[in-house]
Amino acid sequence: MKYQSYYSRFAFLMLLLSAVGFFKGFSQPGPITRMGSTNTISFDEGWFFQRYGLQPDGTRKEEPSGLENTTFNDAAWQKLKLPHDWAITGPFRIELEGSTGKLPWKGIGWYRKHFTVPVTDAGKQIFVDFDGVMANAKIWLNGKYVGTWPYGYSSFRMDLTPYIMPGKENILAVRLDTENWDSRWYPGAGIYRHVWLVKTAPVHVDHWGTYITTPQINDQQALVNVAVTVSNQSQQAAKAIAQTILFELDPSNKPTKKVAVTKETIIDLNAGERKVVESQATVFNPKRWDIESPNRYVAQTTIRMNGKVIDTYYTPFGIRTLEFTARNGFLLNGKRVQINGTCNHHDLGALGAAFNQSALIRQLKMLKDMGCNSLRTSHNPPAPELLELADKMGFLVWDEAFDAWKKGKRKNDYNKIFDEWHEKDLKALVHRDRNHPSVFIWSIGNEVMEQQNVELTKHLVEIVQREDPTRPVSNGYNDPDGGRNSGAATALGLMGVNYFFGQQPKWDADPRYANKPTIGSETSSCVSTRGEYFFGSKDYQNWQISSYDYAKPGWGCSPDEQFRTNAKYPHLLGEYVWTGFDYLGEPTPYNSDETNLLNFRTDPDKKEELEKQLELIRKNNPPSRSSYFGIIDLAGFPKDRFYSYQAHWRPDFPMAHIFPHWNWPERIDSITPVHVYTSGDEAELFLNGKSLGRKIKTPGKDFRLVWDSVRYVPGELKVVSYKNGKQWATDVVKTTGEMSKLVLSADRSVLKAGQDDLCFITVKVTDKDELMVPRSHPLIQFSIEGAGEIVATDNGDPTSFVPFQSHERPAFNGMALVIVKAKGGAKGKFTVHAKSEGLTGASIKVESK
Repeated sequence: MKYQSYYSRFAFLMLLLSAVGFFKGFSQPGPITRMGSTNTISFDEGWFFQRYGLQPDGTRKEEPSGLENTTFNDAAWQKLKLPHDWAITGPFRIELEGSTGKLPWKGIGWYRKHFTVPVTDAGKQIFVDFDGVMANAKIWLNGKYVGTWPYGYSSFRMDLTPYIMPGKENILAVRLDTENWDSRWYPGAGIYRHVWLVKTAPVHVDHWGTYITTPQINDQQALVNVAVTVSNQSQQAAKAIAQTILFELDPSNKPTKKVAVTKETIIDLNAGERKVVESQATVFNPKRWDIESPNRYVAQTTIRMNGKVIDTYYTPFGIRTLEFTARNGFLLNGKRVQINGTCNHHDLGALGAAFNQSALIRQLKMLKDMGCNSLRTSHNPPAPELLELADKMGFLVWDEAFDAWKKGKRKNDYNKIFDEWHEKDLKALVHRDRNHPSVFIWSIGNEVMEQQNVELTKHLVEIVQREDPTRPVSNGYNDPDGGRNSGAATALGLMGVNYFFGQQPKWDADPRYANKPTIGSETSSCVSTRGEYFFGSKDYQNWQISSYDYAKPGWGCSPDEQFRTNAKYPHLLGEYVWTGFDYLGEPTPYNSDETNLLNFRTDPDKKEELEKQLELIRKNNPPSRSSYFGIIDLAGFPKDRFYSYQAHWRPDFPMAHIFPHWNWPERIDSITPVHVYTSGDEAELFLNGKSLGRKIKTPGKDFRLVWDSVRYVPGELKVVSYKNGKQWATDVVKTTGEMSKLVLSADRSVLKAGQDDLCFITVKVTDKDELMVPRSHPLIQFSIEGAGEIVATDNGDPTSFVPFQSHERPAFNGMALVIVKAKGGAKGKFTVHAKSEGLTGASIKVESK
């Protein structure tokens, strides 16, 4: 299936003529801070917040009436800057659900903002854009009800124009209700993404009002189709002219070289009317977007009336072709790309659901280093910044809409609003995201109860394809046999399978699915805790899980087994591992979430077995508050599994990784298996200089090398790996001395002043030679000298109930994290200190400028 051509093909000769002489009226723009309408300003500062209903300690606080009114006095409320997650401050409470992180996220939240717009804004259209609000948002301006949007993951716009008072104080009020919302993971609570104030002329490009496609591409030229929705919100008819100029776009979002321009299009609009106008241009010698060279362009669309530009709108896009085949896999620009993807929930660990761009960039860099090339937005629309970063950094994105349809997995999940809101939410997702070159698959759901519902599947697919026919629509099936037997999967352009691949040969032979591409939309679900190793047949102890990377829930498998499955079925497009990072909530297997039963809906025996396990877990009330699925832990520290994926996904990157650590004084002369991940094809292991043998990988079968009869003696383990007979990479682990000092390292030393830029500082507990001491857990105190502040701390322990805002935290298996920023966005230098009783402390300098 080729997803590059939908519109009628246009003669290139006509486009050559249209590209001459139409640059009049356009100026070279500077860096673009926010794509869309140019008169857009951040609306994050100066909010007042108060929480009612359920309180963090479990008590209730009555919600007064009239909180939306201008006469209400909010002076005593908490003053804050968005994004804001009211639940991440905790406290963790053992009696709360582990599935949502044992955090008190349910409550009633009110936000109010006082603001003015100048008198000169009279006659303009004034909008407020919310990137994400959790949940059941209701909005008032100056006491007048503006509207609602219940789905907490959707981005949406509200028109403030009817109630705005230019030149006077205005009060925007937002009520959120998470008491009447349910989730299978930690969703956060509050206005947790950015908010924007947008001002336009009455005649303007509509919200998400551009749609750019590239129906014809070759190395010499690319046809670019620009569809623009123009809205007339004035009280009278209007005649306007639309035109678009195309620029190359650099990584800092600065338009550079002009490459094409469309003809002017005259638009006649009645009062209150919207019209879509289409135009075309040709880009010569196009620079294609791909994961290795993520080249981007930007379209500058202007609307003119009476010779004057009244609206300018920016749309980034890319030029690339997508092709999905059942036998040759996925082709990007005609070349096979194996999908090495991860699924990820939206929280940012210790920061909760509150969006922060520098935190997300840190995550994406780690995934890129591992070899990940694709992201699945599990199981909801992501923050818009994730897609912009994916465009820039070269990630492909599986963009997902829902975790439930009409039949819920929880009482108050999306099922309560599906009938009224599913089409609005799908359109919002597609309209917001369809110009991103990184987005290559739409997903209408994940493991929904109606996987066998033919009509409903077809209905949702038709909505998405109506709004964007240039990409395939998929669904994440944990009942792939049911979905295919019923015929529901025939509506999809792409079959997403969660875990159950055993029937793949059968479906490859079924004429209905012989040409249906298939991808592992969720794979492995291996569970582990960083730095924990259990021997013998034990994988689970003290609410932790062994990091030998074999442990898994009943539906999952080890990474090795999934790699073998991928090798067995090479026509599969690839996989999305569950998950790239640990996340808040869903601490399987220490999780009494009944939705786990859904994975065995067609296996009564396994379902009964799991029901017994869940009942036992409920009685024990485990302290686990975050997941064990991550390849990287909640603090952003790689687990051993990271190196398994790096070895497999980056075969040309020389690397070797030994585990476990080599500090086992209680295991002298006991069998202590040693495993090695390497991108080489064979390796030799040495203990204190003595060879323990050389092992060779069998292609398609071996994805780690194992020396399972090593007897522990203190000293040094060294591995030398080889590729094609030549030395490739080495790794060494040593028995350390006693804890002696703390060592700090930062992911950056300079922050951008005036922004929410964060610095992530890793703390290691080391011996006198600065070797990290495993299984060390000293209490560490953090402080700052100068113009900085501590935002959060963490250590990756999924059972820790220490608040993330605490300035002291025990190390976990030798490591801890402190997150800092410039105080109030000020410029200047500050010093971060870490100390622990009996150890030599450490300091590190950070500058904001």
